[in-house]
Amino acid sequence: MTKRPDGILLGADDKPKCFWGAGDADYAAYHDDEWGRPVDSDIRLFEKLCLEGFQAGLSWLTILRKRENFRKAFKGFDFKKVARFGEKDVERLLQDAGIIRHRGKIEATINNAKCALELIDEAGSIAAFIWRYEPDPKTRPKKLTKKALFSMPKTPESAALSKDLKKRGWRFVGPTTMYALMQAMGMVNDHIEGCHVREVVEKARSTFKRPG
Repeated sequence: MTKRPDGILLGADDKPKCFWGAGDADYAAYHDDEWGRPVDSDIRLFEKLCLEGFQAGLSWLTILRKRENFRKAFKGFDFKKVARFGEKDVERLLQDAGIIRHRGKIEATINNAKCALELIDEAGSIAAFIWRYEPDPKTRPKKLTKKALFSMPKTPESAALSKDLKKRGWRFVGPTTMYALMQAMGMVNDHIEGCHVREVVEKARSTFKRPG
């Protein structure tokens, strides 16, 4: 039997996957079909940014299983609508057991929706602004192993993006959270070597037209 690279496990479909995407069915679907695919939709990026903020201190699986509830609660993450939320909406959301009932994170989402509108006025789109921080391929690991992945909880680019957003008033956008965003939105391909999705994502990134 051929030994699999460290961090690669066989999923229920007998395909080699990153260690985190080979067990739970919700994780497996997210790993195979979404994580790492390039995204240029402002609403999808705003959703990912907000959910990464809600995930802080929790497991991503918790957020993933509540994602549809979050979408319903925050009007599909239409930031134009969320920006109009007021204190009554905050109190309503604090009573919604389907989401994470954390006042600071709820208020940050509303605040960030307002900041998103300002960012679009400045940069043209959220996507155009965020994709400015795509790392130079030369700075990436030549071979992405599990060890290499664990050595990058944040990067200089995610720290710079975090600093820039904070300067513009955004909340819950720390460097580690911003690197998780970069991974999720396909700004980097962090499917490790040996994962069957890595090549698929690499091809998608190679044909993706960067916004801005």
